[in-house]
Amino acid sequence: MIEKIVEKIKIGGRLFYVGCGTSGRLGVLDASECPPTFSVDCSLVQGIIAGGDRALRKSVENAEDSFKDGSRQILLHDINSCDTVIGISANGSAEFVHGALKEAFKYNALTALLTFNDIEKLKYIKYLISTNVGPEIIAGSTRLKAGTATKMILNMISTVSMIKLNKVYKNYMVDLTVSNKKLLNRAINIISAITGEDSDQSKALLSKSNGNVKSAIIMSILKITQSESLKLIKKYHGNVRFLLNNEVK
Repeated sequence: MIEKIVEKIKIGGRLFYVGCGTSGRLGVLDASECPPTFSVDCSLVQGIIAGGDRALRKSVENAEDSFKDGSRQILLHDINSCDTVIGISANGSAEFVHGALKEAFKYNALTALLTFNDIEKLKYIKYLISTNVGPEIIAGSTRLKAGTATKMILNMISTVSMIKLNKVYKNYMVDLTVSNKKLLNRAINIISAITGEDSDQSKALLSKSNGNVKSAIIMSILKITQSESLKLIKKYHGNVRFLLNNEVK
């Protein structure tokens, strides 16, 4: 499924998570963490929650029962054949989620359902990800084991997709957005770990690269200017490993 998601993104597609309650909140959370971690546009990975933004803070439990509202969200987001829609439903039956998946299927979007129940794979669901976490410790709840597992699986989907989109070098977040002091220090540490430069040199490189960690790394290793590094990044589609393997003499 991730291979197909990456193919879609490379031709201009987006990834949508659709869920209700806890499932919806976790989808929004994973989507919101992608821009600062991987420097992608906020439109690339999006979370859609039944009941809208107010449901992020307050329970809107009946929102999950509307098949029509799920369908409407697909139209509102102009979802098309380049996009991927992953529905999240712990028991696999949320009408809002199924409404979104069925409507997305009409527009040839890639569809998937993440659930923690043994359910039938319907024709409008391309991939069924069914994970058995066993009964919840509190009967009737789906935000405990299923919620924890949802977060882990969404992390896998988004992180592996970003790795395959060349947002990572070795195990380093080389495409992070330097938006606060913590991320500034992380960027400096990443540059130092990869290039062997000390902290001051790495900070200076980061400044010369206008906060572009990849550019700073390439500038250091190849001893080139920022503009030259940006041209190489574009040439190798952001793949630092291929770039260095081919350009280091």
